[in-house]
Amino acid sequence: MKIKKVTKAVFPVAGLGTRFLPATKSIPKEIMTLVDRPLIQYAIDEARAAGIKEFIFVTSRGKSALEDYFDHSPELESTLRKAGKDALLEILKETNMDSGAIAYLRQNRPMGLGHAVWCARRLIGDEPFAVLLPDDVIASEKPCLQQMIEAYEQTGGNMVAAMEVAPARASSYGVLDIEEDLGAIVRVKGMVEKPTAEEAPSNLAVIGRYILSPKVLTNLNKLKQGAGGEIQLTDAIAEEAKSGNVFGYRFRGQRYDCGSKAGFLQATVAFALARPDLRDEFGEYLTDLMALQQAAQ
Repeated sequence: MKIKKVTKAVFPVAGLGTRFLPATKSIPKEIMTLVDRPLIQYAIDEARAAGIKEFIFVTSRGKSALEDYFDHSPELESTLRKAGKDALLEILKETNMDSGAIAYLRQNRPMGLGHAVWCARRLIGDEPFAVLLPDDVIASEKPCLQQMIEAYEQTGGNMVAAMEVAPARASSYGVLDIEEDLGAIVRVKGMVEKPTAEEAPSNLAVIGRYILSPKVLTNLNKLKQGAGGEIQLTDAIAEEAKSGNVFGYRFRGQRYDCGSKAGFLQATVAFALARPDLRDEFGEYLTDLMALQQAAQ
């Protein structure tokens, strides 16, 4: 059976970002920047590198800045061009999206990740699709979604990105119940949402990258609201696992949880130190700061 290419991606960005108030009172969390690029740009660049051609954003009220960010800015482009700032102009062009490549849908009620993905069902149609959560920023030599698509071309079905976590942290994730461990790829027989350390079936936790079949949308259509009134994407994927059609992929790279303040700060430091134009000056500052703290102790 020929495996269909993945060319569509869903970006659930309807959340209020309350953990980052008051900043998110006026700007979407996805526009907050790591160094000089917003979180959403990292996700878009990762999707582009993986061959994604159609970008579907599931938004909510107050997210118009996202739409503006990906639109052309003729006045700014003209100003940069007249000033001869070609390098900045090229950087700006990377943020533009072609007409027809991007679509925006409203999730009018906060009913969970599963519901957000379900909202995009008509644009997805009968095709496999990716889901990227911009809160999860992954630093890697080869983009995470590209790694997954290369693996998916061998397995088909559904695939989730997975990383090893300490048992004490299992309750913050969906955790894989493994049927067969094949190395980088594991065949999954079930998924448990936020288990206790004692209940966790493995130490492999799901993070915000998915490749899903249209059957997951059918499963979402059947699901009723669970705890907190939310429809869980994990439940719809777990239904597919019953037929051996779900795989976990141990990606190569470092994941940063930019949905938390600590994770966002960690990512900011890591990405700044990875930049040749910032590494020396910023690294020297951090060294001096640590020396001052040690001296104060």
